[in-house]
Amino acid sequence: MIFGLDLTSPLFWSAFGSILLANIVLSGDNAVVIAMAARTLKPEQRNKAIFWGSAAAIIMRIVLTIVAIQLLTLPYLKIIGAVLLVYIGVDLLKGEDEGDGEGKEINGMAAAIRTILIADLVMSLDNVLAVAAAAKGNLPLLVLGLLISIPLIVFGATLLTKVMERFPIIITIGAALLGFLAGEMLLTDPAVTTRFGAIGEQTVTFGGVMGAVLVVALGTYLTKRQKKHAGE
Repeated sequence: MIFGLDLTSPLFWSAFGSILLANIVLSGDNAVVIAMAARTLKPEQRNKAIFWGSAAAIIMRIVLTIVAIQLLTLPYLKIIGAVLLVYIGVDLLKGEDEGDGEGKEINGMAAAIRTILIADLVMSLDNVLAVAAAAKGNLPLLVLGLLISIPLIVFGATLLTKVMERFPIIITIGAALLGFLAGEMLLTDPAVTTRFGAIGEQTVTFGGVMGAVLVVALGTYLTKRQKKHAGE
């Protein structure tokens, strides 16, 4: 038995497998954000941003899991999260700013890690509940499962950055995903459901679609305006 974990117990491996699987499935959108945030960096900076951003995000998710149930009951928290996701989606869609040099690279990597952390914090509010449920209250098991998932998320983000270089449309799809999640979060906030009652699944999905359209439309508009000003 290590740290209170019985490694010979079938129940341990069952719960551990559930945590790992849940985290892999639920971290797909996080890998997209990590890849989008790091895609404009040089390869050596990109790999560092992906690794440290992913590791910090997982550690933050462990802490968040412990208090997630209490956090999700707070009104307006999801609304704030939705606004943040829209901002991040639009900002990522705009791409990198002009300029280069060592200082720019350092600032760029710091900005990428910051974006990864903020996006992961917002998107993990719902995700961590599923992982916590799989752990059945066993904190060491929860931490172990999340830590082992780090290389899986890093690999997914690294692969996505390479795919994005060949197929830029994936960047737009990723931004739309953030907008979709923002729309869903907005309509499921306790403040909204308290005022308007339980909102149907179809309405929540429609809100997600509207959020996706908003992010892509706003990001595209700002990108064109940015290029127009740059050409003047």
